[in-house]
Amino acid sequence: MSKPSSNEIPVALYLYKRLHELGGDFNLTMLDLLPDADLYWVGNCNELNAAYAADGYARMKGMSALITTFGVGELSAINGIAGSFSEHVPVAHIVGMPNSGSQKSGLLLHHTLGNGDFTVYHRMSSFVSQTTTTLLEPAKAAQEIDRCLRTCWLTARPVYIGLPSDIAYHKISAEPLKTPLDLTLPPNDPETEAEVVAEITELMYKSKNTVIIADACAIRHRVLDELHQLIDKTKLPTFVSPMGKGSVNETNPCFGGVYAGDVSREDVRARIEAAELILFVGGLMSDFNSGGFTYRVERRRTVEFHSDHMKIRYSTFPGIQMNQVLQKLIKTLDYSRIRTIETPLMTNIIPRIESESTSQDITHAYFWPRVGQWLKEYDVVVTETGTANFGILEARFPAHVAHISQVLYGSIGYAVGAVQGAALAMKEEAPERRVILFVGDGSLQLSVQEIATMIRHGLKPIIFVINNSGYTIERMIHGMDAGYNDITPWKHTQLLEVFGAPPNKRKNYQVKTKDEVEELFGNEEFSKAPCIQLVELFMPQKDAPRALIKVGEITARRNGEVAA
Repeated sequence: MSKPSSNEIPVALYLYKRLHELGGDFNLTMLDLLPDADLYWVGNCNELNAAYAADGYARMKGMSALITTFGVGELSAINGIAGSFSEHVPVAHIVGMPNSGSQKSGLLLHHTLGNGDFTVYHRMSSFVSQTTTTLLEPAKAAQEIDRCLRTCWLTARPVYIGLPSDIAYHKISAEPLKTPLDLTLPPNDPETEAEVVAEITELMYKSKNTVIIADACAIRHRVLDELHQLIDKTKLPTFVSPMGKGSVNETNPCFGGVYAGDVSREDVRARIEAAELILFVGGLMSDFNSGGFTYRVERRRTVEFHSDHMKIRYSTFPGIQMNQVLQKLIKTLDYSRIRTIETPLMTNIIPRIESESTSQDITHAYFWPRVGQWLKEYDVVVTETGTANFGILEARFPAHVAHISQVLYGSIGYAVGAVQGAALAMKEEAPERRVILFVGDGSLQLSVQEIATMIRHGLKPIIFVINNSGYTIERMIHGMDAGYNDITPWKHTQLLEVFGAPPNKRKNYQVKTKDEVEELFGNEEFSKAPCIQLVELFMPQKDAPRALIKVGEITARRNGEVAA
């Protein structure tokens, strides 16, 4: 019997080492190998929250991995994975499966449906994964792992890797690890790319009024460097969608604000809709991202940049990727021929009706511009589906602020898990950056236990809990006074204690008036974020951000339409 080669490692360790290179009980044994790959176990309170956390981590670090057990664990996580798929976030979902012999025999094991089918959960996940595999053949394991992880990175979407417990420890050659994964995009067809760039340059030279709109996929598909080069060189007025918030340096004189169709500020809406040419980078025109489908971005005056195709007016160019098109466009343009006009000015000035009001109620019209004044460079801002997602649109960010939200998929409770992942990423990479969460009292109740994970890992987010007595976003759409939009009130300032934060490593604040907001934001110790802090912020139940009120009206009308 031949001795195992010293250059062989377990399949699970190979997988973990590849993950390190990139940035339940069926899976217990393979968890023991994590330290051997310089990885560590986070251990979320449940799988759904873990999926949210993996999403938040990936948005800050480029990619993440989630390990769940077979069946009960992976199904709990699948909602979060679906959100990552929807919003183009690269997460590798690794599922610890029963051993391959049990699967082949169709044994009625726990966590199964009792029918001997061990493929059903894999098939479910295939609908929310860019690619999937179950590692049943050790000889092909390295190849399959590399294929899936490369796909995850290049497409910015989740992948699924099933790992049976016996295969996890099967030894395979470590030789492929000597060659780093090839994460370069395949080249565009040169002739087609040249035609695309030539057409865009000609349209830009002819236009007297060109604008740029940056959307979510500009972030997810890693073209922010190219985007900023284009803005700086052309000086074109630049706007972001709600999902694109944070993609552009908002201190740049070219930044004009947030465009969301009829939900936009009037000066922004008028400026976009009067443009002769729109360069739309990474667009995802979902309902909440487009002001209830009120975008007026007609194809006849639009160039769309996407990760897997380009559109120029009425023509589509499949397989032509925006990354390389933008790089060539920047090199090709004669910038002396680019014409531009004045950009609308977005500021954090509090509206006069609020600054002159004698009311001490903390309204959204007052609060969000004030948040914009308080934020610092390099902050990480996470906003929950609801009032916070819409309110943050009224804050002009300092330079280098990252924003995390889930405007398209909109799973309530997402942000609490996501902030844990984002805070963990910053603890590893840039611990000086503040991580700030804005979450409603209703949304908090879905995933609140992740505060315990934050405490266990010594994370120091600032958590603003907007206490407006229920689901305000739902009230704006339907049922303003309905009982199904109410919640049980919690004692929020006791949560940090309940979840185990020591007295000297936690701080709580209750803020009920504008004066108390000013006092809080003027508190230097609070603003330094020395420990985990929770701020219970009381706002009127029926008040909402300007954008949410408009979207609520549009959505309510659409929901009330009767099918023909």
